[in-house]
Amino acid sequence: MAEAGVVILGVYVADLAFWAERLPVMGETLLGGNFKIGPGGKGSNQAVAARRAGGDVAFISKVSDDEFGAMARAMYECEGIDQNHVYPSDVATGAAFIMVQEKTGENAIIIYPGAAETLTNEEVEAASPVVAGARVFVTQLELKMPQVECGLALARKHGVSTVLNPAPAMVLPDHIYPMVDNFTPNESEAAALAGCPVENVAQAEQAAEIFIARGVGAVLVTLGGDGVLVKDEQGATHIPAFDMGTPVDTTGAGDAFNGGFAVGLAENMDVREAARFGCAVGALSVTRQGTAPSMPSRDEVEELLQKP
Repeated sequence: MAEAGVVILGVYVADLAFWAERLPVMGETLLGGNFKIGPGGKGSNQAVAARRAGGDVAFISKVSDDEFGAMARAMYECEGIDQNHVYPSDVATGAAFIMVQEKTGENAIIIYPGAAETLTNEEVEAASPVVAGARVFVTQLELKMPQVECGLALARKHGVSTVLNPAPAMVLPDHIYPMVDNFTPNESEAAALAGCPVENVAQAEQAAEIFIARGVGAVLVTLGGDGVLVKDEQGATHIPAFDMGTPVDTTGAGDAFNGGFAVGLAENMDVREAARFGCAVGALSVTRQGTAPSMPSRDEVEELLQKP
């Protein structure tokens, strides 16, 4: 693949997911209801979501020549994701512990990036040709900050629209914000980064104003079952969520949104249309278990978008 509409820089890890009634307390052992192992990592999940949603996708990352790394490469081959810049590493491929509460589908996660943490700026810059040919560049905060900044700078250099999903939330250098065309925190990330509570649409708009003042182009605060708040120079818009009933598993819903949103932008949708498209991808993903395996097809997304 010489060009990709969407280029994603991020982490691949193997997801080790456990389902139980609740999280155990320290020193306690609980009997779980289910266990699955599969592909994960925010960047990788977003790449799968974007590809299944109809995008031409390239992924920039690093994995080892081990069982987890082989799982990644087999998936990218199957999904049709350009992995020419998924580099080899001598460090073991990372993993994530995911605890899913059976009744609600809510989750808690611990991630060890492993091989992806060894990605260098030189390796990111080696992907310059594919970034230059893209319409949208996406990254997150599971990588180290120098590589995140390098990727954003590379995209900006080539005039490519940038998306930063600030997850997991951490303090960002002030100069990062003006490099971001589209900033996509969830409620907790927005609250942590803005320094104010974000528990409803009005508070999400207040946080968004803070990010725009720091130099971001557009802010999209994802609100779970309350949809997404979009704010840019045209004002603020609340896009409601699609009603899918009780979630089966919310793990990866944010990744689904970001992957779908990136595809929408790459297809020249405006930011609000792209956000609604992303909401549809995210809504479908919570109706099934897993992260990458839960990402819906383009046909499923189009069908949901047609519903009143």
